[in-house]
Order: sequence, then C-alpha cells, then structure tokens
Amino acid sequence: MLDNVLNLWKKNLGTVPGEVWDDAGVTVLILADNALTTISRRVGELQHLRTLDLGHNQLTDLPEELGNLVELTDFLYLHDNQLDSLPRTIEGLQKLKYLNISENRFSVFPDSVCSMSSLVELRATDNQLSDLPHSVAMLSQLRELHLRNNRFRTLPAAIAELSELRQIDLRGNPIDTLPDSIMEIPKLEKLDLRWVNTLRAPAWLDTLEDRGCLVYR
Repeated sequence: MLDNVLNLWKKNLGTVPGEVWDDAGVTVLILADNALTTISRRVGELQHLRTLDLGHNQLTDLPEELGNLVELTDFLYLHDNQLDSLPRTIEGLQKLKYLNISENRFSVFPDSVCSMSSLVELRATDNQLSDLPHSVAMLSQLRELHLRNNRFRTLPAAIAELSELRQIDLRGNPIDTLPDSIMEIPKLEKLDLRWVNTLRAPAWLDTLEDRGCLVYR
C-alpha cells in the first residue's frame, strides 16, 4: 500500500488547519516544527495513520483521542516539546514500533508506555527521569532503550526480562549502581555508560564484553 503523506514540516502554522483533520485517508502526517501549542481532539479521526510527527513544537499536553490511532504502527515523534505526561489512552497504541519522547519535561516515566507491547525502539533522552517502572518488563519486543541525559541512579532488575533488548544508552546519568540482572539479557549488544562518572564499575562488565557486548565507559 502506498503511503498518503501530508508533509507540513516547518510551515509556521501556529495552529493546525481544520482541513488536515478532514483527510481521513492520510497515513503519514508530519506537523513538526510549527510552534504548535495544542493538537485537536480530531486527530483521533485519522484512523489510517501509521506515522505521526509532532516533534519540535511547544505542546504541553496531548488529547486522549491520540489513543484512538490503533493503526499507528511505524513512528510517533513527540520529541522537543514541553510535555510532562501522556494521556493514559496512549496504551491503546498496541501496534506502534517506535516512540520518541525525548527533550521534554518528564520527571515521572509514563507508565502507559509500558503497555505498548509492540515497541521496538523507545527514546526518552534529555528529560528529568529518575526511575524506570518495573512494568517496563512488559515491552517484550523492545530492542533499543535510549535514556541519555536523565537522572537515573540505577535500573530495575526487571530489565532482564527484556529478552529482545540489544542496546541500552545511559550516557550522562548519575548512575551509581546497576542490577546484576543486566547480565541475563541474552541479546544485549551495546551498553553505553559514557559521561557516567558516578559508577563504580561492577566486575561483570568485563564478562559482558567477553561475550561480545560493546560496553562504552
């Protein structure tokens, strides 16, 4: 199926024209870099969307109707906004593979994200996060977890349940301990600990490297 792309990147919109929500057949909608402060509840009417880009705006919240986009499979870009929470309804995005909530104002990790069971890549860099919920273990398809430049001191032991995980990026966090259970992640290929000056490196990091995992420190 060919994508029906509506690309309104950097058009100085300020607000989204009403006719955008009338295009029920759109599959890729790009509204990035438009100084948007709100998104209409009508976004939930775009039932064929597979990619939605709302990055580089000034959004402080999102409508609950975002959770109606059950065919959103490819990408949801929310980075570089002013979000500190997500609507609980976002857990309805059960087919989504890529979510980017980086460069926002999250201090509490949105637990609803952990219900998005098809996620393959999650980017939550450059926020104010300090805790990852144990429910992260529900992301059984996750391959990449990017947490750079937050306030994490450790990770939950439950991270070992992410059997498909290949990459963990913890750069720039005040990590002081890491759970030994990281050793149990069978497919881990890269653990990035650069710019982490607070961690006394556990001996098992060497074991990780010996089995072929790249450990940057």
